[in-house]
Amino acid sequence: MRSLCPTTLSSSFQPKNSPENPIRRPFNLRPFTAIVCSSHHETERGFKFEIGDTFFRHESATGRDLGVLAAALYKKSNDKLRVLDAMCGCGIRSLRYLAEAKADFVLANDANEDCNGVIVSNLSTVSVEDEGRWKVSHSIANRVLAEKYVEREFFDFIDVDSFGSDSSFFRCALDTVKLGGLLYVTSTDGFSSGGHRPNHSLAAYGSYIRPLPYSNEIGLRMLIGGAIREAAVLGYYVSPLFSYYSYHGPVFRVLLRLNRGKPPHGIHYRFIGYCESCGHSQAISWDKLGQTRCPCGSDVPDSFVVSGPMWTGPLHCASYLTEMHTLAGEWGWLGDDGMKSDLDKLLQRMIDESDPNLPFGYIQLDEIASRAKVNSPRLLTITSVIQQEGYSVSRSHISNSAIKTNCPMSECIRIAKEIQNV
Repeated sequence: MRSLCPTTLSSSFQPKNSPENPIRRPFNLRPFTAIVCSSHHETERGFKFEIGDTFFRHESATGRDLGVLAAALYKKSNDKLRVLDAMCGCGIRSLRYLAEAKADFVLANDANEDCNGVIVSNLSTVSVEDEGRWKVSHSIANRVLAEKYVEREFFDFIDVDSFGSDSSFFRCALDTVKLGGLLYVTSTDGFSSGGHRPNHSLAAYGSYIRPLPYSNEIGLRMLIGGAIREAAVLGYYVSPLFSYYSYHGPVFRVLLRLNRGKPPHGIHYRFIGYCESCGHSQAISWDKLGQTRCPCGSDVPDSFVVSGPMWTGPLHCASYLTEMHTLAGEWGWLGDDGMKSDLDKLLQRMIDESDPNLPFGYIQLDEIASRAKVNSPRLLTITSVIQQEGYSVSRSHISNSAIKTNCPMSECIRIAKEIQNV
């Protein structure tokens, strides 16, 4: 959730307390008196809150659910939880971290000071300010993160719900989150993930992205890759606990855990090669870059497309998602109706996607049908046959009409033809 204003959308925006306005002293972390603004109320997970003039999406509730579950698990394991909500909008995420994850302290920051009244009003429904469980500040995200780092005030959980492909906060966020802490990052740049702005993705995430048939998964992988690159500079590594894509926006959200040193099992930071002629995908290591061709031997010019570097490892941690699913059940968030059913299916599908035998990417059933020149097979039918032939397969949480499998495209085509002929 973000306020659609320059102060939130760009870290280069000069706030009112910049040197160009010397009359006013810096106010980013001083106590604020609530500013009255027009507003109306919304309800989420039983919490009634104001949104004022902030940018608010009901569709983002699932991403907020996932963040709250993760924060609650951290509190359960560590007996303490300090949260920094760097771009809090109306403050609904901060409210839920306080009320549901039982955070000991939340710093709710939004660059737009006009949001102050709404944020204070919402957080006051959980705890009065004098109790010291929350504070509201109004700085650009990088400033508040840098100040907390300089003050040696670290946080267990940092949520940066940024807009577009603003990755400038990575360095400051990684400095400010505790070792073993969690960083919940965002991208809404569907153009770059779709390969339509390769120079832009290179600048933002260090990854030159070309058009690929599983572009929405690429959006998650380039986001993780950008964080990996920045963490390595600081002598850390990050590991994804879950990666979530939502079509509205689109929105790419990833929860990362920060660790010191090098990853124990090597780093999955490579290039991805895709053959437009046969549909085969493969990971390309740095030492093989420029030496790799598709096994099909296609001589069609420019048919082999290379993108990267980016994260090519698992998008999720199955054990962590299982804990989240269990907690969601304990809270009564799972069931057979509406939002409960959607969250249940999402977590189950993400757990299925965590199979270590499954490679990156997904295959749309329509692509299989097109290459096989048959009608699109039923999803349950083709997944069943693929499993019977000894391959791993799952549905994709990103696309309802796609599968993730280690079955080669050539075999998928053969299977589709056999199904058609039955």
